Amino acid sequence: MERSAVYRRALAPITLFVGTLGVLAAGVGLVFHFDSLHAFGGLWLAAAAVAVSGAFFIARRQAVKQGEPFWSPPTRRLAQALAPPLTAGLCLGLAFVLAGVAGKYALTFSWLLFYGCALHAAGFFMPRGVKLFGWIYIVLACICMFIYAFIRPEIEINAHWFMGFFFGGLHLAYGVYLCLTETRKNEA
Repeated sequence: MERSAVYRRALAPITLFVGTLGVLAAGVGLVFHFDSLHAFGGLWLAAAAVAVSGAFFIARRQAVKQGEPFWSPPTRRLAQALAPPLTAGLCLGLAFVLAGVAGKYALTFSWLLFYGCALHAAGFFMPRGVKLFGWIYIVLACICMFIYAFIRPEIEINAHWFMGFFFGGLHLAYGVYLCLTETRKNEA
């Protein structure tokens, strides 16, 4: 997984997988009314664990299929860039859920912010679009937090809709974009 084109080729199926998983998790949360903070947080933390595991296996399968090493120095650098913001989001999410100190919207917008930071950090080792994708998450998270914290509208939208849009819909859109614009050559 040494070249930028290889990362881009691996990214399309990963974003489609994560997007599909995000939409499914939102559907499960809405259908089964996982509306308490514990149920909401548990569902989305489980979805995140499945997403990370699935992304790992998709990337590993592609590396093995191409005869390339999976855990190469660039892959280690990418993992090191992703680890701090994803770990911070996980710890904050666990603290919010276990202690019940915040609402579902604060948890959602915090996860969006940390995820955007992780994508932006990964963007230094991947194609330029990943950094932009990270900025989209960061900006939208800040806007949502500002509206939630200062304007305080009576939010009538279920938090699963937010999670499904951001972690499902945006990933699906980016995955489709990557599939449509992918060059079939191994260019760097």
